Amino acid sequence: MLNSNEDVLRIIFKISDNLQYEVDEENIVTILEKQDHKIQKFFRKLKFRIPEYKRISLDEYGSYVFLQIDGNNTIKDIGESLEIKYGEKAYPLYERLLLFLKHIDVNCRYIEKINF
Repeated sequence: MLNSNEDVLRIIFKISDNLQYEVDEENIVTILEKQDHKIQKFFRKLKFRIPEYKRISLDEYGSYVFLQIDGNNTIKDIGESLEIKYGEKAYPLYERLLLFLKHIDVNCRYIEKINF
């Protein structure tokens, strides 16, 4: 159980092993979500044009944070890096960062905690 803000800042995430993504020349991340539900497969067999992957592009900040998630950087490391790159535009820094990380962890399952 997390006891303090310092504990939260020490959490380390890694990108989920089964996640596919692309990074373009401007360092924008596009997540590729496989669309392989049995209904989608069925309609593909009927020649409906259903793409195999749903493409979700992150914005500049989200892409930057996502690319910092390497299994070594703590939340504090990522926050400090964001502050250096974006300055005051990144504020409120940790509130936004934690909200984003929680979303891509809990709702999307793009990342997973490797400590705690």
